[in-house]
Amino acid sequence: MNRNFDAIVVGAGPAGSSAALTMARAGLKVALLERGAFPGEKNMFGGVLHRLTALEDIFPDFWNQAPLERHIVKKALTFMTGESSFNVNFDTEVSDRTPYNGYTVSRPKFDRWLADEAVKAGATLLNRSTVDNVVKEGKQVVGVTLLRDGSELRAPIVIAADGVLSFTAQKAGLRRAQFNPSHLAVGVKALIDMPKEVIDDRFGLVRDQGASNEIVGCTSGVRGGGFLYTNYDSLSVGLVLHLSSLSQGTKTPYDLLNEFMAQPQMAKLLRGGQLQEYSAHLVPEGGLEMVPQIDGDGILVAGDAAGMCIVTGLNLEGINLATQSGVIAGQTAIKAHQEGNFTRFVLRDYRKLLEKTYVIKDLRLYRRTPQMLHNDRIYRQYPEFVCGLMDEIYRIDGTPKQSMTKMLLGAARKTIGLKNLMADVYAGWRAL
Repeated sequence: MNRNFDAIVVGAGPAGSSAALTMARAGLKVALLERGAFPGEKNMFGGVLHRLTALEDIFPDFWNQAPLERHIVKKALTFMTGESSFNVNFDTEVSDRTPYNGYTVSRPKFDRWLADEAVKAGATLLNRSTVDNVVKEGKQVVGVTLLRDGSELRAPIVIAADGVLSFTAQKAGLRRAQFNPSHLAVGVKALIDMPKEVIDDRFGLVRDQGASNEIVGCTSGVRGGGFLYTNYDSLSVGLVLHLSSLSQGTKTPYDLLNEFMAQPQMAKLLRGGQLQEYSAHLVPEGGLEMVPQIDGDGILVAGDAAGMCIVTGLNLEGINLATQSGVIAGQTAIKAHQEGNFTRFVLRDYRKLLEKTYVIKDLRLYRRTPQMLHNDRIYRQYPEFVCGLMDEIYRIDGTPKQSMTKMLLGAARKTIGLKNLMADVYAGWRAL
């Protein structure tokens, strides 16, 4: 089966569906390819969907249409050891139903909804369609072949939005076949069923309010961190582990996840819940350094496939960058059709447009953060330092108290070392 389209989008995740929706609304004949049985089937997400300004431009009441779970009003950062934990909490209340800063979502529901919107606009969704290769005429990408039956789909432009490993971008020659392990992390998640009223009571929530919690010190020394997010009637709990650090240990990601959920502080929050599923997914964490060439003759690369993910230790941003890049990739393809020119000379406008948005600006701002997060002390010594210091501050045992300065310096000297502390503060200041 050989078919012709105006554009082919590989991957029906947030980046791909946003690109397909944008082009279909402009009247282009678009093929949206998904390797799963349905969009979102193979996607893991246990985080916060930040405001999708690109989609809000397309859907003026996006927050009322999309299948969102809860809006985040409580954010917490936790330093954890085996015996204690210290929480930094930020609570905010918003009175009206305008776009909130963040939501929890179910990726299977959200991805299906967004792909369906692209179909309603005129795109053709092809499930169970894995790309085997790109079709070229000279240097120009002019289509793809499918693995399932060897059929060929032709279009003057292909948008690769097929995830962090992006086979399509690799075959087009826009990125290397081998990745730097320090640029990748593996996310593992457990979905825990829990009644809504129990979640509301346990986390101090009402109506559709939600909470998010990032946790440091829960990974047995492996570089990475934990998370817990409230869905409508379930909890997403898991770990994000740096691949290079994980490969040096002896424990599997699921060993570490099970140990994390069994820690006393976590066990109290998960008590009474029923495990529904486990899942795992690769996460691009290399920042700006990981972004490959994102435009070529007849091809653009968007979302995770382009390494567009920001990890600061406080926030993990991916879907918002993916949708923004997908919309701009779609707009660039529309312009190329208007000019009848699909060479890189025209398609390089994609990068120029991204440069004007928060996507590239924020990636550039946090370009040093990935290297800072490779500091092993963050994941063991600093949680011990914070929890040890708080224990000393709050302990009343009949002995004279030291000044806060002496307690702080003493705890730092014992767990981190003063030179290391000064070096880390400087590195954090440069990175953030």
